Amino acid sequence: MSFTVDRGELADAVAWTARHIPTRPSTPVLAGMLLEVTENRWLKLSGFDYGVSAEAKLPLHVAEPGMCLVSGRLLADITRALPDHPVTFTLDGAKTVVTCGSTRFALRTMPVEDYPALPRLPQHIGRADGEVFATAIAQVVAAAARDYTLPMLTGVRMEIEDKVITLAATDRYRLAVREFTWEPAVPGIHAGATIPARALADVARHLATGRGVEVFLDPYADTPSLVGFSSGRRLSTIRLIADDFPRFRSLLPTEFSARADVATSAFAEAIKRVALVAERDTPVRLTFRAGEVVLEAGSGDEAQAVEVLPVDFEGDEFTIAFNHQYLLDGLAVLDSDVARLQFTAPTKPAVITGQTGGDAADYQHLIMPIRLSS
Repeated sequence: MSFTVDRGELADAVAWTARHIPTRPSTPVLAGMLLEVTENRWLKLSGFDYGVSAEAKLPLHVAEPGMCLVSGRLLADITRALPDHPVTFTLDGAKTVVTCGSTRFALRTMPVEDYPALPRLPQHIGRADGEVFATAIAQVVAAAARDYTLPMLTGVRMEIEDKVITLAATDRYRLAVREFTWEPAVPGIHAGATIPARALADVARHLATGRGVEVFLDPYADTPSLVGFSSGRRLSTIRLIADDFPRFRSLLPTEFSARADVATSAFAEAIKRVALVAERDTPVRLTFRAGEVVLEAGSGDEAQAVEVLPVDFEGDEFTIAFNHQYLLDGLAVLDSDVARLQFTAPTKPAVITGQTGGDAADYQHLIMPIRLSS
């Protein structure tokens, strides 16, 4: 095996693939990155940890077919540090020689035959806009649980109903839901999958480069085991969570008794300021009344903070309290200059959305309040 490739393209492809190589592999061979030169002169770089697989492809002009397996993270460090010259790889016995200008590395290879076969890609079911796809995932993943005692809550639920995809995540204290349209390749498709949130966020962040994202899933399986995403010359598969996801749609209120519209950035900055005096589990209190919202944190002999912001408010005056980080997470991904908060009662969940139509109306972030002592 031998090939020559552009240093910048190689470094990007290796860095992306190496992100999916486990830092503490269950077996030494999983620390490797598989490099394969095909008969039609493509370089394929692969990484796999039994949960997530990644594959990047690069076209080659000069190459001899073959494959080798080398330390993925070491290769990423090396390609990132190489000078800006074409890079040549040559397999020499038990070592792979990397040459770039006057720089030369010899890397020990691992047995290719010990490397596990990558998962077989499921059926192609449609195409989503790359930026919409990445934004939608970013809006919901913050609400996913990080406690693995309930694995289904560490995932993002993806439900497909023909031309609409709905993403949802919850940790029992908040729920984020986002809908967007896409181009299904299977007419009238109806499918669902629960995808590990951390893996999905990483894939979305690095696949969405202004291109479309192709989606792969078995639409006819009662419990599909694998989902795939590709964009350009990059492809990832993720093993799905088998446990049942909560029926989240019934949790979203349909009627409200009060509504407040407030400038998103100003509201977020005010929350950050008053939260400086809040203990870890101490809420930020919000009092809504005509024309203003009063933000407060701290009480008694402790440090206290108060700030007042203008607000467009409809409803009777009331006070409600929230975990400040949950509020900030919901506001941070809101694609609207004005945040709309809708309430049913001070002890019932509130819903954050954008004020206007478009994407803002397709995103809902429900937050459970913290009960205030009387």
